[in-house]
Amino acid sequence: MHLVVSLPALNEAATVGDTIRRIPRDLPGIGRLTVLVVDDGSTDATVAEARAAGALVISHGRRHGVGAAFQTGLAKSIELGADLLVTIDADGQFDPATIPQLIAPVLAGDADFTTASRFADPKLVPEMPAVKRWGNHAMSWLISTLAGERFYDVSCGMRCYNRHAAISLNVIGDFTYTQEVFLNLAHKGLRIVEVPIRVRGVRAHGKSRVASNLFHYAFKTSWIIFRSLRDYKPMRLFGTLSVVTGVVAAVLLLFLAAHYWQTGRFSPHKWAGFTGGAFLLLAFFFFALGLVGDMLNRQRLYLENLLYLARRQVGASSQG
Repeated sequence: MHLVVSLPALNEAATVGDTIRRIPRDLPGIGRLTVLVVDDGSTDATVAEARAAGALVISHGRRHGVGAAFQTGLAKSIELGADLLVTIDADGQFDPATIPQLIAPVLAGDADFTTASRFADPKLVPEMPAVKRWGNHAMSWLISTLAGERFYDVSCGMRCYNRHAAISLNVIGDFTYTQEVFLNLAHKGLRIVEVPIRVRGVRAHGKSRVASNLFHYAFKTSWIIFRSLRDYKPMRLFGTLSVVTGVVAAVLLLFLAAHYWQTGRFSPHKWAGFTGGAFLLLAFFFFALGLVGDMLNRQRLYLENLLYLARRQVGASSQG
């Protein structure tokens, strides 16, 4: 089997070479290994260090975001005909020696996608600021609720995809991709397994390019999640908004009707009628958006099937 290990990198000259050299070369069930570094516009010696360590390097030329770097690595791994894709960060937070643990469930046929989990095993929870730990738990709860499966860690970047998962995946976020991957693959019914692995909680060098500002990170990831929910579960999203605004409209209009029944006049609560009417219009508007979104969702599924077939053909040509 052909394994591609992809590392997104931005100014990681201090760690990228050592990370690449520590990737195990003799892995059971793996006949070919390619290390791919996606340089996201580094201004230091990241590219030179990666090439010196034996990696294939693709450079964006300027910064696009870790999500975009992941998508570049995904596309290149498919082009190379990879049977497995492993993603790890180039900052030294992940121990490459644990890659065999990560890929084992996929090689055994028990999973289509595995992810290193920092929180599934209480004994392996890393040291990290309390606010970051709370943020990880909150995000995991949200993704679990939306996906309908229980996950403990949806933000860890150390992951393994089999060929089916890689060519099925379709993510659009440039800023990050980790949570969107869970929603995309869960909605497609792929088998997701968390593998408890010890991970560094704090970088040895520099600071995170994604989660350095928690408010910015929360806003960006929330927007990505909203768009995923809009695309995959439009009636669930807009239907919920329709019900909420419809209930508000009903309460206000019933209040006005009760007042009229008791007094025979609408004053001084005409405001309830106008506001209730506005909320009723919103309820119909959200319901109509849900119907349109549901129709567009069917078209998206057809397009993703075509994308899947095209990617499979590209990979088959590479293997041939």
